[in-house]
Amino acid sequence: MAQPEGTDSETPNLDFAGTTPYEDYVQADVLTHLQHPLSDDPGEMVFLVTTQVMELWFTVIVHEWETAAESLRRDDLPAALAALKRSTYELESLNASWQPLAHLTPAQFNSYRSALGEGSGFQSAMYRRLEFLLGEKSASMLVPHRGAPRVHAELEKALHQPSLYDEVLRFLARRGEDIPAEALERDLTRRYEPSAAVEAVWVRAYGTESAAYGTAGATGAGDAEVVRLGEALTEVAELVWRWRNDHLAATRRAMGSKTGTGGSAGVAWLEKRATKQVFPELWTARSHV
Repeated sequence: MAQPEGTDSETPNLDFAGTTPYEDYVQADVLTHLQHPLSDDPGEMVFLVTTQVMELWFTVIVHEWETAAESLRRDDLPAALAALKRSTYELESLNASWQPLAHLTPAQFNSYRSALGEGSGFQSAMYRRLEFLLGEKSASMLVPHRGAPRVHAELEKALHQPSLYDEVLRFLARRGEDIPAEALERDLTRRYEPSAAVEAVWVRAYGTESAAYGTAGATGAGDAEVVRLGEALTEVAELVWRWRNDHLAATRRAMGSKTGTGGSAGVAWLEKRATKQVFPELWTARSHV
């Protein structure tokens, strides 16, 4: 029997009782109606959408790092490494998000800057969770969110939880590495500070790897795994450093050294942030290998 026109097996189903399954899953209609420019400048739409895209990338990167941290708590190194690897691809996409804003002139930015009012990126709750996972803890950064109880509660919980690097050090300690007690029992609500003893652990692991070149089997499986974890974290740290520097460059180009939105120090504050190393001992240890 001949099929009615337009109903052959290669024609997708186009008739749904309600919204499409795609819409139900992706919520595209919600996403594409979240933009409410406050100026007449067409560039504001680009700024607004780019910022919202960044927020979505923050969300997925936080998810990956929380997955990695949970995997390390279970001593599941392969799952942790997989989550860290995924996050590097996502960080690369996050960093590429600067491109639409990277070449703004001061006049172009000023044409809609007033629409931001006191708004500033440092007020992003999801970015703050990302920074907390990197060990950049600060109780004062919860203050801007006191008016949003759910967001404030989530940030307060994250403030008291171990960072990703805290879980790395605990994982290494359970494997017999000589992680000092002060690093394992530190106040989790405070910023992580570098430790010479933690640096020595990475120096030993990387030094063992270096000695193994040209000598089959010279590196133990445990040392090789420590180095793989160290390299995965280093890749993440480098991409975070690039994010901070891209942010600095875009801001410097758009507004020079003027005071930032929300009363921040603008470029001066970003310059200070750009000098900070994530997972610091992984960088300093390389000078001793």
